[in-house]
Amino acid sequence: MRGEITRTWLGSKNIKTLYLKFAAGHVKFWVLILREWALAHFFFRRIAVSDENDRQSLKIRITELAKKTASSLAMEVVLVEIRNEGGRTTLRIYIDQPAGITLEDCERFSRRFSTAMDVEDFVSFAYVLEISSPGVNRPLTREADFKRFLRENARVRTRCPIDGQRNFKGRIVDVTDGRVTFESAPDKQIVIAVADIEKASLIADLSIGRNGMKPQRF
Repeated sequence: MRGEITRTWLGSKNIKTLYLKFAAGHVKFWVLILREWALAHFFFRRIAVSDENDRQSLKIRITELAKKTASSLAMEVVLVEIRNEGGRTTLRIYIDQPAGITLEDCERFSRRFSTAMDVEDFVSFAYVLEISSPGVNRPLTREADFKRFLRENARVRTRCPIDGQRNFKGRIVDVTDGRVTFESAPDKQIVIAVADIEKASLIADLSIGRNGMKPQRF
């Protein structure tokens, strides 16, 4: 089933659009906030492609503010991404909580976080804010994430090659002292330090369960 619900709010500083999307039997939520100031288009483009040091510094500040907002709502921040997509800058934040994330949760977080961003006012260019649940292919960014999903299958990309290879996938069988052990095949394991992982995510299990339903993680 695929579909989309859109609501729009008009304000003095921004235009907010709320999306609910369905794809591949799995529900994922987005709240997009397009913030538009009286900035020239060329200035927006120049900021969007600023150097990596500036981008990382900005990401750290945004992540700290996102975590503070999430904590106030008894949620957690899974991942923060800043991307240039379609000629615009997108700030994507994945949030989660033990009971799972709903559309209303995304909306609550987006309202509180966008207010906090307005107060801090350290981003001076136009961007789109996208708030999402982790989905079935949940990103894994911390040692605690790998412990939480012990015995689940994951896909990993390392920062540097290991035996000439950077991409791995397998079942998480152990997490100890900052190192994750993956079982990539029967009797074949590989140990990777969390610090050496560039990107990791769960591999969705869409097999049919005993009740005839596909398991879902939101």
